[in-house]
Amino acid sequence: MVNFGSKLLLLFLLAFPCGLLSIGHVSADSDSTEDIAEDIAEDPEAAVDEEEEEEEEEEEEEEVLVEEDQMQPAEGDEEESDEAADELTSSHPDADTTIIFVTGEEFTANEVVRFLVGFTNKGSQDFTVQSLEASFRYPQDFTFYIQNFTASPLSTVVQPQAQASFEYSFIPAQPMAGRPFGLVILLNYHDTEGNMFQTAIYNQTVNIVELDEGLDGETMSLYIFLVGLGALVVFGLYQVLETRTKKRISVKIEKGTGGMNDVDISWIPQETLNVMNKASPKASPRKRTKRAAGADQ
Repeated sequence: MVNFGSKLLLLFLLAFPCGLLSIGHVSADSDSTEDIAEDIAEDPEAAVDEEEEEEEEEEEEEEVLVEEDQMQPAEGDEEESDEAADELTSSHPDADTTIIFVTGEEFTANEVVRFLVGFTNKGSQDFTVQSLEASFRYPQDFTFYIQNFTASPLSTVVQPQAQASFEYSFIPAQPMAGRPFGLVILLNYHDTEGNMFQTAIYNQTVNIVELDEGLDGETMSLYIFLVGLGALVVFGLYQVLETRTKKRISVKIEKGTGGMNDVDISWIPQETLNVMNKASPKASPRKRTKRAAGADQ
């Protein structure tokens, strides 16, 4: 009996909180529905506005989804148009082009570069050559323009199995000297149906050479400096060698035995000469020896 009572108590303790939770949820739902009903009863226009706003939001979401669906085929259309443009700007198989640089393939800065372009129509329809253009590009990225030259308008009709030649010239800028750049030469033309074509006649990397004008001011100054430096070095070596030679070779000074006959004494008065001769008589060693021998005898 005690065990049965304890089990009933345990079931009651477990069922009581669950019952409270369910009653609270039901009462909350009923309260919310009652509140909504009261709001509708008090202000029916506000309730209608809320419903309209919800419907407008749903319609906007549907329109956004429709626009996204439409954008996807639009991007595909752009890719197709790009491919069509690439096809239109490519060269025609019946068109043959050649190029000859009149001034040579050495491009000098600030000097005119002139070339001739030959166009041959090997097809059965006319081609109209519209323009010829040239530009220097960045060697690592040919889509980046460094120097873009003016396009030369031609508007020349080349009949089937005929040839035409065109001349073009440009001048590379002086700051481009000593650097490599990509040279791109393009020929634009179209057929009788209006389809545009473009042929890259020349598309290579070239070196821009600096103009050699002979002796300029900087070169002359450099030469003068080198000559002066060389002269200074030679002079220093000469001084060093002369000093060492003087140290090695001893200088010998010889004294000659000259008499009064070698001296001009005409300007001295005779009286002064007589006094000088009496005061300091000179005699040779032989005369002195003879005098000494006579005195002994």
